[in-house]
Amino acid sequence: MTATIALVDDDRNILTSVSIALQTEGFLTRVYSDGESALKALVENPPDLAVLDIKMPKMDGLELLRRLREKSGIPVIFLTSKDDELDEALGLAMGADDYIAKPFSQRLLIARIRAILRRTEANVPSTEGGNEEPAQPLVRGRLAMDPARHRVTWDGTNVTLTVTEFLILETLAQRPGIVKTRNQLMDAAYQDDIYVDDRTIDSHIKRVRRKFRQVDPEFDAIETLYGAGYRFSDE
Repeated sequence: MTATIALVDDDRNILTSVSIALQTEGFLTRVYSDGESALKALVENPPDLAVLDIKMPKMDGLELLRRLREKSGIPVIFLTSKDDELDEALGLAMGADDYIAKPFSQRLLIARIRAILRRTEANVPSTEGGNEEPAQPLVRGRLAMDPARHRVTWDGTNVTLTVTEFLILETLAQRPGIVKTRNQLMDAAYQDDIYVDDRTIDSHIKRVRRKFRQVDPEFDAIETLYGAGYRFSDE
């Protein structure tokens, strides 16, 4: 099935050029020039993925993402300026799946879109009756993860994670007590040799912790080993 990508940016040159590039690659596109006009459309008729600029009139990308995350878990990639490090971290903390700094390569953007869509599809159970066995649920102490349904619970309470967050947590939980480096977590969450820096992984980990602490203020199952990486404890 052809994926639909929503582009939200006040720069019409970017909207036009990226839309054409995506259509050339076989995607359907919808374009919006500000966050305010995009919000209702994204909620009422969700695309498969949205690419949001941070700095826009009427409603910026961060506010759009905040409101979107109240009602939708669609994957989101942020477009940022090179000096927007704080906005990048805030966007990841609020629920973005990735970010790309302007000026950017359209080839890189398309590669990241494809990677996120593949991760999303991998967590959706097949309805075509194929022979492929669904991924088995993973239970580690108070944590339960069901990859086929993209469902996570802690002590029986649902915790909503993005696809990227799910894959990072799953990688840690598969082998409790074993330290995973940031590179290993990057490999699990970002395929196709797509580069992301350490700060991106750290932001995802902080966001996962924050979500679990909303249901359990004492959550401490993800441990940081400074200079080494992270590990999951099921004790």
